[in-house]
Amino acid sequence: MRDSATVFRTVQDAADLARLECALRALSADIAEDYATDSAALAQAVLGDRPSAHGLLALRGNQTLGAALCSPVFSTVRGAAGAYVSDLWVTADARGQGLGARLLAQIAQEGAVRWRATWLKLAVYDHSEDAQRFYQRLGFEPARGMQEMRLGPQGVANLIKRAE
Repeated sequence: MRDSATVFRTVQDAADLARLECALRALSADIAEDYATDSAALAQAVLGDRPSAHGLLALRGNQTLGAALCSPVFSTVRGAAGAYVSDLWVTADARGQGLGARLLAQIAQEGAVRWRATWLKLAVYDHSEDAQRFYQRLGFEPARGMQEMRLGPQGVANLIKRAE
């Protein structure tokens, strides 16, 4: 879809941040997950002195059609920086028109400029079969031979305390 009316814009100010947060809340609802981020934490991550994430909006006029949130990642196995896409959302009305692929292409381009990223990484819920098919059509492949491991806030605090 080469829709010249759709504009991609980096989240730059409070108004953009509100659009991003609305989109991320809609994504959480779509995938039946709780939205635990508060506005201040998202603002710090995207617009703070040392941003840890990059927000991107897809807009047509005053309407938000899609949004993405990504951050840099480095792999010693790949020998290069990449962009981790933590969130990608497109309105129900805009799905199936190529907007998701265009958002990912924008992330790839901006990741190359910001972090010299040469690859993309994302996670897909097991029950999100439509999303898995979408990503596979674009050439994404499931990671094999590894398990994602997480350490939550209390675990991080315990780890730091244990190391003192």
